[in-house]
Amino acid sequence: MAISSAARDQLAARFQMLLPHLNERQQRLALATEARLLGHGGIRAVAEVAGVSTTTVRRGVSELERGQGPLPVGRSRNAGGGRKRATQHDPALLPALLALVEPDERGESMSPLRWTTKSLRYLADELTRQGHAVSAPTVSKLLRDNGVSLRAMSRLPHRSPGPVAQPRLPVVPREKQRPLD
Repeated sequence: MAISSAARDQLAARFQMLLPHLNERQQRLALATEARLLGHGGIRAVAEVAGVSTTTVRRGVSELERGQGPLPVGRSRNAGGGRKRATQHDPALLPALLALVEPDERGESMSPLRWTTKSLRYLADELTRQGHAVSAPTVSKLLRDNGVSLRAMSRLPHRSPGPVAQPRLPVVPREKQRPLD
């Protein structure tokens, strides 16, 4: 059964008003409801009008048919979805990172504030050489989660102050300047 252009226009108006206010799962279920009401050809028509994949609408239809209950408040996906943490894939990663940071760690011994002057890229490269495939942003998150921050190198009190500045030459006032003949 072909879906009329009037029905498509109504769907477009409805989706334009409703979909921006729904989360991912609610959008899928709303699209699936409309597709089921339209009958044969509804999935393709709804997908075209809403600008989504037919797979998204089919997934919503299957969720409706399974009769899944609502998710807990504040969740749009089931628990357990998403990527596992790097430390779950590689339990030796965190001890290796902290071993790299500890020799150059700075901060007061009695203070919970700790920091390192090593760069994230250096730490990530060194961990990768040790067999822990990790990126600089992951290293940053692991350090932050363990209370270690990054600080730029600053001059330490036991270092020399550097070269002594040359004294400025005295400025000769204009009236005392005479032209060279």
